[in-house]
Amino acid sequence: MQPSSLSPRQQAILMARKVQQIKPVYIDTETTGLDRQAEIIEIAVIDHDGAILMDELIRPLRSIPFDAMQVHHITNEMVAGARSWPVLWQDLRPLLHGRLLAFYNEEFDMRMIRQTHEQYTPWKENFNTFCVMKLYAQFRGEWDPRRRGYRYFRLEEAGRAAGIPLPNSHRAADDTLLTRALLDYIAATPMT
Repeated sequence: MQPSSLSPRQQAILMARKVQQIKPVYIDTETTGLDRQAEIIEIAVIDHDGAILMDELIRPLRSIPFDAMQVHHITNEMVAGARSWPVLWQDLRPLLHGRLLAFYNEEFDMRMIRQTHEQYTPWKENFNTFCVMKLYAQFRGEWDPRRRGYRYFRLEEAGRAAGIPLPNSHRAADDTLLTRALLDYIAATPMT
């Protein structure tokens, strides 16, 4: 079949297989919130083969708001002795440099990485990124007329629909492993 004759679902399957061949690293963050002042307080980086390369709490500049703690259960006490972003970045950057970075909701996590970094020093990086959430939306193929695009699904819902027995705990390592398993699930789907 020619790529143009493939359905959007089949195109998503082929893309998942191509991304797997590149051997990306998978990343997830937990943050102090969603706004322009929010910071990363936990990050996980998982290699293409499932090996955990980094799974660390990060000490933010400001306190973690109660509503954020209710989501991920990371407390101010838990991050009090953690490394700050500039110290952690010295170990994180080499893990990411020259790799394809795969996220579930790439726009949010990359915004948080840049935003956190810029609270200390200007952002100068240009990473190659990939969004598993958008790929899964195409794979599922449910149209959202308000967005005029495919409907996005929460990671927990996507994992459950795919029958993946990994939790979506709103902790970075668990969510990163689930993102990797979801890409594997899409790639392993028959093209029929």
